[in-house]
Amino acid sequence: MAEFRQEEYKRTGPIAEYDARVHSGRLRDDDHQRTLIQSLQDLHDALMKYTPQKVVHPTIESLQPKKKGLLGSIFGGGRGGKIVMRPPPNLPKGLYMYGDVGSGKTMLMDLFYDTLPENIHSKNRIHFHNFMQEVHKELHKMKMQHGNNIDAIPFVAATIAEKSTVLCFDEFQVTDVADAMILRRLMESLMAHGTILVTTSNRHPQDLYKNGIQRESFVPCINLLLEQLRILNLDSTTDYRKIPRPPSGVYHHPVDAAAKRHAEHWFRFLGDPENDPMHQATLRVWGRDVRVPRASGTACWFTFQELMGKATGAADYIELVRTYDAFIITGVPGMNVRSRDLARRFINFVDAVYEGRAKLVLTTEVPLTELFMSRDEIGESLSQAAQRGNKSGQHAEREGSDVNDAMRSLMDDLGMNMSMLKNSSIFTGDEEAFAFARALSRLSEMGSQEWVERGMGLEKAGGRKEKEDWAKVKSSYSMDTY
Repeated sequence: MAEFRQEEYKRTGPIAEYDARVHSGRLRDDDHQRTLIQSLQDLHDALMKYTPQKVVHPTIESLQPKKKGLLGSIFGGGRGGKIVMRPPPNLPKGLYMYGDVGSGKTMLMDLFYDTLPENIHSKNRIHFHNFMQEVHKELHKMKMQHGNNIDAIPFVAATIAEKSTVLCFDEFQVTDVADAMILRRLMESLMAHGTILVTTSNRHPQDLYKNGIQRESFVPCINLLLEQLRILNLDSTTDYRKIPRPPSGVYHHPVDAAAKRHAEHWFRFLGDPENDPMHQATLRVWGRDVRVPRASGTACWFTFQELMGKATGAADYIELVRTYDAFIITGVPGMNVRSRDLARRFINFVDAVYEGRAKLVLTTEVPLTELFMSRDEIGESLSQAAQRGNKSGQHAEREGSDVNDAMRSLMDDLGMNMSMLKNSSIFTGDEEAFAFARALSRLSEMGSQEWVERGMGLEKAGGRKEKEDWAKVKSSYSMDTY
């Protein structure tokens, strides 16, 4: 079947690119992934025939309360002064790809985005968290200019749609009530303007914002996703990040003189000491300064305390990744319940570096598998489990049957079962447990030789062209502003 479809598509699009990567050894051939890539190919072919309509911006008058302008008639009128917008009949269905850590979400999104047809002139890919930050900023600007009662969502959506015939989200998840309240109308407006949405997530749409405040108001957004996007379950028995890769030596555990030399070596390699000697720099993030203690070229070097020991957050890490391509972080300690805030910051930082495709070098005080839970805390969890009479672990194993291989490997290393893990005090819920597993898996992937060399023109088959192509991909990977 795959060979037949290959000929039918004349070797263009995701299927052809997947074959090329398998042939070159970058990917391993997998029947489950081939089935999923067929869905990517189907959307690719629909996009080749798709001509988006011209984006029409609503007037400010039409967005004022209890007023209905021309656009209100075009898009179906309004309720309570708010414009209701509907997707055009020729809008191709987008994709919603969900699965656990290691299910291949990023690889599939790469495959789709990198092979978009040439007639799609405006495309954007962005982490969903970054996207919502920018949306809130633009909504705030509109309200500051035109008053709090203005219905700003259609206007902001039109601005986004004008730059995004295809809009790709990485890690779609809703944990914030402010996001939940605006998402349905935002998605409606984007689709009405002809934007095709493609997204990855760690959960099925029906599980989004589970137990969230005023979740009933978010259910229409879930229904919209189910109606307008094709839902793909990516989970299989293979954790694609655990396929063996050549070691790169990115991680170095002891914090000593050797660790310092290790960091200095990588800083020279990833920086530009000849043309841009080491210096201090300052970034401006949302009206405050973030100091970069050591920078060279597009590389920067922090100690863990310099970066995580202050009140930094996702916005700071996103701006750093927009500015630098490589990060050296030294003195990373083991983190437990007493340093939960540091662990959360570190996980947010790892996510930002990973989503930005940057390089990451760490020197750590403990092995990678012990970064988030100390031996003492593990012992305490084991003791508590024994007191509860959970000696066989069979129930816990059934409870954790959907846990990915990266998490299972960690649990095996530390002698833990799923029940003990869920009852560990470092986690306050399933979202944190998932973020923990995702961070470990991403750190493992970023330690591969392929990740370190990508975009540097060092690959045996690629060289300068590969470097130039990767620069184009990375520059279009995230939107700075709308």
